[in-house]
Amino acid sequence: MSASWRAVRRRLMTPSHNETKLSTRGFHEKSPEARETLETVGATFLDGYAFAVEARDQDEAHQRLERIPVRFRGFAYEGAAMGLAMLDGLPIPGNGRISAFLAGHGAPHGYMVHVGVGWAMARLPRFRWASIAPADPLLRWLALDGYGFHQAYFRTQRYVREQYRDPSFPWPGDETRRYAGHAVDQGIGRALWFIGGTDPAVVADLVDSFAADRRADLYSGVGLAACYAGGAGEAELLYLLERAGRYRPQLAQGVAFASTTRVESGLLTPHTEMAARLLCGMSPQQVTEVCSRARPEPVVDGRLTAYEVWRREIAERVSSDAPEARA
Repeated sequence: MSASWRAVRRRLMTPSHNETKLSTRGFHEKSPEARETLETVGATFLDGYAFAVEARDQDEAHQRLERIPVRFRGFAYEGAAMGLAMLDGLPIPGNGRISAFLAGHGAPHGYMVHVGVGWAMARLPRFRWASIAPADPLLRWLALDGYGFHQAYFRTQRYVREQYRDPSFPWPGDETRRYAGHAVDQGIGRALWFIGGTDPAVVADLVDSFAADRRADLYSGVGLAACYAGGAGEAELLYLLERAGRYRPQLAQGVAFASTTRVESGLLTPHTEMAARLLCGMSPQQVTEVCSRARPEPVVDGRLTAYEVWRREIAERVSSDAPEARA
């Protein structure tokens, strides 16, 4: 495919940066600094998407992705994964881009790549999902996390204000589909950090507006976004911890996933260090070790999915109320 045609493909397929403006979305603006952070996240995601759609191959995309500042680079890889998944989902010959990406330059960013696939799921017809469905039996649920984020971010009225939940989610097509709503809610929780403009009071009020049986998953997503995207200071994170109340373990589990993602990809930031210390009582490296040790091998789904068993064990080990955190 010629460079000129790839450039046309990029222009046709890449959403406008205006779609990520807080004013466009109607999201809460806490401060100019918080707005800049969140809008930079959105813009960088779309840049990564565009790089992947236009690039000749993943080597070329990788070169451009690596120029993104460390703080935001993970979002570019997430966007690139969405772009590759969109290409895989098109009804034209040739796919396998996502699997090749996970086996190549996307490997250190596995969490973000799976989340990016979920964004594509939200944009593609459901009958095309099989062409992009993640093969990893554990991390596949992160795709539904990405799906939930997308729906809450772009369809805020329905998924956040009206708190819509699909009663019969179609993926995956086996007995584990009963877990789908939980994974989607984890993504909605991440989006609440953006919708609330990184203001922990606004975000906590949004979580509290949902039914009680959804809040554990929502707080997990909030914790992940608060740690990975940032935008809140130490006092604000401590306030978030206080507001989480009985859901502190789930908040900490989300922080653990965010910390692990940054450590494994080599994109650690001072904010992640602070969030891990305040909300987990550990360093990001210690949290990553917890996640690694708790990871199930082999992955066997039972009454609870292996993914949920993993998350619960992490939550127990990194909660700020756990003995390890107080040591």
